[in-house]
Amino acid sequence: MNINFLAQGISLQRLNRNLAGTLDGHIGLHFVAIGRHFLQAQMTVSERTRQPYGLLHGGASAVMIETLGSVASHLLAAPAGKRAVGIEINANHVRGMRSGLVTGTVTALHVGRSTHVWDVRLHNPAHELVCVGRLTTAVMPAAAVGSGKSER
Repeated sequence: MNINFLAQGISLQRLNRNLAGTLDGHIGLHFVAIGRHFLQAQMTVSERTRQPYGLLHGGASAVMIETLGSVASHLLAAPAGKRAVGIEINANHVRGMRSGLVTGTVTALHVGRSTHVWDVRLHNPAHELVCVGRLTTAVMPAAAVGSGKSER
């Protein structure tokens, strides 16, 4: 796979600016690193991301998985005039978190012409695995998807 997010000149500021006014922004998700083969984001486990029993909500983890995979896919598809949309998400919650910063890292498992498959790992501050997820996106002409709020 020939992926190089760094070669695209995408800034963290630009990625984070696009999260304002979205679910991601509401729960405090923000991008913290762009590497050659990965993107990384964080969010705080707080009243916005906990379930009623005080643990990190599985839905908040799923949002993080969806966002990381979708943004990574978009960054690969957009230069070719295409858009990517999530079509399948899977999350396995392996460790609870009550507080602290959860960090998610996305890497590609498959980058094809019509689908991308992403691996997303969420870790706590001790670098212990909290959740592992997979997102599959469909890649199609931009006109088939329509325009969103902003360009990522």
